[in-house]
Amino acid sequence: MDIFGILTMIGGLSLFLYGMHTMGEGLVMLSGGKLERILEKLTKNRLMALLLGAFVTAVIQSSSATTVMVVGFVNSGIMKLTQAVGIIMGANVGTTITSWILSLTGLSSENLFISLLKPSSFTPLLAGIGIICIMSAKNGTKKETVGNILLGFAILMFGMETMSDAVAPLKDNEGFVGMLTMFSNPFLGLLAGAVLTAVIQSSSASVGILQALCMSGAVNFGTAIPIIMGQNIGTCVTAMISSVGATKNAKRAAFIHLYFNLIGTLIFLTTFYGIHAIIPWTFLDQSVGAAGIAVIHSLFNVGCAVILFPFGNLLVKLATITVKDGSTKEEKERPAELAAMDERFLETPSFALMLCKKAAIKMAEHTRESILLAIEIAHEYSEERMNEVIRLEELVDVYEDSIGTYLVKLAGRDLGKRDSHLLSILLHSISDFERISDHAINISEAFKKMQDQGLTFSSQGKEELAALGNALRDIMQMTESVFEAEDLTNAVNVEPLEEVIDDLVMEMKQRHIHRLRVGECSMEAGILLEDIMTNYERVSDHCSNVAAALIEIQSDELEMHQYVDVKVKGSDPYFQKEYLRLKQIYILP
Repeated sequence: MDIFGILTMIGGLSLFLYGMHTMGEGLVMLSGGKLERILEKLTKNRLMALLLGAFVTAVIQSSSATTVMVVGFVNSGIMKLTQAVGIIMGANVGTTITSWILSLTGLSSENLFISLLKPSSFTPLLAGIGIICIMSAKNGTKKETVGNILLGFAILMFGMETMSDAVAPLKDNEGFVGMLTMFSNPFLGLLAGAVLTAVIQSSSASVGILQALCMSGAVNFGTAIPIIMGQNIGTCVTAMISSVGATKNAKRAAFIHLYFNLIGTLIFLTTFYGIHAIIPWTFLDQSVGAAGIAVIHSLFNVGCAVILFPFGNLLVKLATITVKDGSTKEEKERPAELAAMDERFLETPSFALMLCKKAAIKMAEHTRESILLAIEIAHEYSEERMNEVIRLEELVDVYEDSIGTYLVKLAGRDLGKRDSHLLSILLHSISDFERISDHAINISEAFKKMQDQGLTFSSQGKEELAALGNALRDIMQMTESVFEAEDLTNAVNVEPLEEVIDDLVMEMKQRHIHRLRVGECSMEAGILLEDIMTNYERVSDHCSNVAAALIEIQSDELEMHQYVDVKVKGSDPYFQKEYLRLKQIYILP
């Protein structure tokens, strides 16, 4: 092979790896987080977990990605270690699909139907369709994603063909043949396969490279078998790296993956070469093709899954012994929703955003609880309620900081239109929910001052404040419901109620001034009442902000008559109708 042949091989390898990366990313994006949600929910039965692991890996074309996903699930507490075993086994089975797809490059026949199955026959058409989809689609749409998948597959196959053509002359190169013969030593072949896979962090890619080399006809079964075994061990490196800094159970999940492949390799090689010592395998010196590599790869991974499936609990125990509990200080406990937002899921933005939404919903729930407690304190002050409001406010702060930081990281990822909208809604809303919890503190502290100073409102003032509290309670519950369901139909009802609350506050202030003039209320109590009413009004403003953000961000998906433009609410017929209806419901006594 001359310098031009080497450059051609490097170019082919580059295209092959890039195509695999592009296709894999496209498949993950197209799944929209659905595959991750399936794994999260349907893994209690180990056989089902194995089948799901195989299916997900076959779809996203990466056992490493599936295993890293599992490490993330275990690290965040979403999945138990015993559930992870089945998925890890299934991931090894699913990755064999790639080798079968790549083996199509070796097809050769006079039959027209078989010739059409050869990638060089249909990938140009896929590339053409893919580039048309990309050029005609809007950024972030499914059409663009499908285009990336098709183009990625075409580039992958073109790279495979280029590599195969580049290495074809090596069949007659004595130096190359001699080097491959060296790898027929089980230990050296195992090491070579493991190192190659660890470097490129993809067993599918390393198997594809081996299949390309097989096109030269210089690779025999004796050389290929130990290299394939090593490739399965090398793919564990990605999960091991991913577990660094993770919880003990996440580290154990990575070790389960390693032990599964190590034990499987040990059993396979011991049995295979043990029989060979007694009854020599005559086929070891025969050349192996791309399909032969796929057969070996499949037999090993499916065989390991069948043999080790009954011993899943022993793998868990072995990993637990390796990563001991020890006497180290326990990791700081975090709310389950925040712990679930593992950074490993940033590679699957749709699923990561779903986790953020779950956390934000819990944050909204805590915010609502804090406001309801603050309203209860208005009726009857208690130190326990005051302390609970403070606890909830601090917890909401933690949620806002964690979710906000995670969303900023997600913002730099390639997001689809739906995901971009959700990210914007979450970023807008968590800030408003955090401010609402601050107002709950302000309201509670105002009543604490009244308690400490022995102040009280007039009976009329108490009744008016109770009526305002009912309106505030309703708008808070409505906002939480609208946010959770992304309910645009009911989101338009938040703004009219916010306007009614503004009117109630204005009327209360006028009544309060009158009571001050006639001496029915003290100046000290009046100042605190003013502070409380201002905080009530600010809470309703933030509720309006949440609903308005939801409407405005999603508005390009709706017809104009389907939502209220809050900027022209005064002239909107629906707004006026709803506002007048609510005015009849929320009336000061």
